[in-house]
Amino acid sequence: MLILTCPAQLQRLEGALRRSLPFTLPVHGAVMNMNRGNPGDFEAVVDAWPDFRAVLARRRGKVPADDCYRNMHAAFYHDLSAYQALLETPGVLRWDTAFHILGLQDGVVAASQAVAGAKGIKLELSEYYTYLHPDPSTMPEPRLDPGVRVGSLSPAHADLLDATWAYGGNTRSRHYLAEMVARFPSLCLLDATAQPICWVLLDAFGTSAHGYTLPAHRRRGHMQALTILAARQRQARGFPIFGHTAPGNKPMQWLQEQLGYQRLPSPCHFVLHNPELGWTGP
Repeated sequence: MLILTCPAQLQRLEGALRRSLPFTLPVHGAVMNMNRGNPGDFEAVVDAWPDFRAVLARRRGKVPADDCYRNMHAAFYHDLSAYQALLETPGVLRWDTAFHILGLQDGVVAASQAVAGAKGIKLELSEYYTYLHPDPSTMPEPRLDPGVRVGSLSPAHADLLDATWAYGGNTRSRHYLAEMVARFPSLCLLDATAQPICWVLLDAFGTSAHGYTLPAHRRRGHMQALTILAARQRQARGFPIFGHTAPGNKPMQWLQEQLGYQRLPSPCHFVLHNPELGWTGP
């Protein structure tokens, strides 16, 4: 097990992950952020270098044991057995905490099931459709209502974000959202009173996340306009344009398909380890 700290190594890793897109999307996005100031405070762990067979992007330092929001990892492997061995390596994961591992390969689930099962650790599995846009320059020009303007979010909006998020409602989720908008780009539409009515966030993996429009402002094209603007913002920074959408979120699926996003054949797997720790507490 090696932790890559040298800038040249991380640049080389980014290039290698880019050649394996789209399967590497979350890890690739995390490494891109590492190479651009590392706002997410992540690090890359590989089984070997330079001929790695498995890589895990993880948060540096210690995260509270019950904070499954910030204790996020993204995985990619060329060899499933090497990936499982990496998970089993002492010091790679804190098995006494609640943490997520996400990835676009089925083996991400299988390896966690094997290793966690041997340790008597419970898992909670979720799957999301992953939509990738091949070329945002082909999107139509966004149309904005005269009464709104484009802005960005700040940590002061954390309560609003948390109250409208399906996974929110506790101090850790609010902390996570406040940290996200403080560290990563976001876009929102503001009404005449400068209050956000629609927004899209970017997370540590380069993913469009937590898109939402307040109910009173829906069916006016706000999310379509903001999705186009966010895609162009990310394209200008060199990031792939992708996001994860819940299988039941039909309106967002329809919108992305109308804008030319392509749904990947494999879903993104989110594997929560020790869920009884992660979903408890204030």
